[in-house]
Amino acid sequence: MTDSQPTAEGIFTEHHTAYRFTPEPVSDSELAHLYELAKFAPTAMNSQPLRITFVRTEEGKQRLLPLLAEGNRAKAESAPVVAILAADTDFHENLPQLLPQSPSAKDGLAADAERRAQMARNNAWLQSGAFILAVRAIGLDAGPMGGINAPAIDAEFFAGTALKAILVVNIGHVAEDGSFPRNPRLSFSEAVSLA
Repeated sequence: MTDSQPTAEGIFTEHHTAYRFTPEPVSDSELAHLYELAKFAPTAMNSQPLRITFVRTEEGKQRLLPLLAEGNRAKAESAPVVAILAADTDFHENLPQLLPQSPSAKDGLAADAERRAQMARNNAWLQSGAFILAVRAIGLDAGPMGGINAPAIDAEFFAGTALKAILVVNIGHVAEDGSFPRNPRLSFSEAVSLA
């Protein structure tokens, strides 16, 4: 964990997508802290379907890199950690623990695989946003990438499971020239309406 944690303002305005990283490692305690923050993202029925695979070894990276879009491989290769974010379509199995006030919730979803898959994906995406902000909150930099071969990642890393890859996030300390100038954002008046 870094000594000085970013402010809420800094998490949103100072940090932005990292494309190249320093070789400084990311510790186990930083990854644990990251998860301990990200797990509090809101999800429907407290379903928490996001599953994270932290790829840190050379062998793990060699399995992953060919499954990324060609333009994303060097970015991931430079990162000390690459997180594969996946949606667990069998999240309902954990509902007795996560939603004890609704004991029938698990059984209600057990027979509806299509609804579970949609819920898993929607809520895992919601958690993914919180995950990226948690990376920044502990003083690290994130490089989320959607340019992935998700079915191939599923086959390579999640065969025989209910996990479905949705996003890859490079994690580490951004190199001095490892990000581009921030692009413009829409103003309040352009993006917001009041009713």
